Amino acid sequence: MGMKANILGNNLDCFKDYRELYDHTLNELRNNSRKGYVTVNNVHTIMEGFNDPGFRAIINNAFLSIPDGKPLEVVGKIKGHKNISRLFGPTVMEKFIDWGRKDNVSHLFFGSSEETLQKLRLAIESGYPGTEIVGMIAPPYKPAADWDNDYFIRLINESGADFIWVGLGAPKQERWMYDHHDKVKKGILFGIGAGFDYMAGHTKHAPVWMKEASLEWLYRLIQEPRRLWKRYSKTIPAFIFFASLEILGIQFRSRNKYINATLKS
Repeated sequence: MGMKANILGNNLDCFKDYRELYDHTLNELRNNSRKGYVTVNNVHTIMEGFNDPGFRAIINNAFLSIPDGKPLEVVGKIKGHKNISRLFGPTVMEKFIDWGRKDNVSHLFFGSSEETLQKLRLAIESGYPGTEIVGMIAPPYKPAADWDNDYFIRLINESGADFIWVGLGAPKQERWMYDHHDKVKKGILFGIGAGFDYMAGHTKHAPVWMKEASLEWLYRLIQEPRRLWKRYSKTIPAFIFFASLEILGIQFRSRNKYINATLKS
């Protein structure tokens, strides 16, 4: 594991590949009794953190915060972090499920709908036989504050899961993990976003060339235009602008979404 990269005030952990992330996380879990949560970050969450100090604290206080978006890898490398690699959330989950079979790793899935979770279970049982699934929880479709969260935490604790995959979408899943991670007695929570939908077959992976060209956002936008166009139109241009200022050595700060920028003296 390398040092942390900081992009627009958000700390990101640098790993060279998925295997290094898996080995580090499992070692911390098994040998150091590590608990906590992992944020899987893209341009959207980085801009949430940039504009909202409270959300930035959620990212920076995580056990790990990894760069999911290719643009974060590009910016990190330009800033000198040669060992930073884009670790795509759905692929992280797939790798952990695959490699975890020989390590007797157990998994719990929290989020999405009953229908999606059942498709997810079938996909895992078919593609990764021998995976230990100890729980699947579909919370009700209403604000998280209205859930019986004590009941959900009890189910998680009773399961004894090593990895708790939280698929609520950002920034909801990050806030939920931050609010409740200290009540989880064992295991590491991963905010995995659309990971359930990818493995269940609802969302398709972008072609490799689009991933390498930092265009996966465009592929997702084509698949889900009504849900994603507003988010992307707000976050992508702003990220390009402020990340460019940061790379050029221009100091700025965010306060209640109003930005003051000054040249470095």
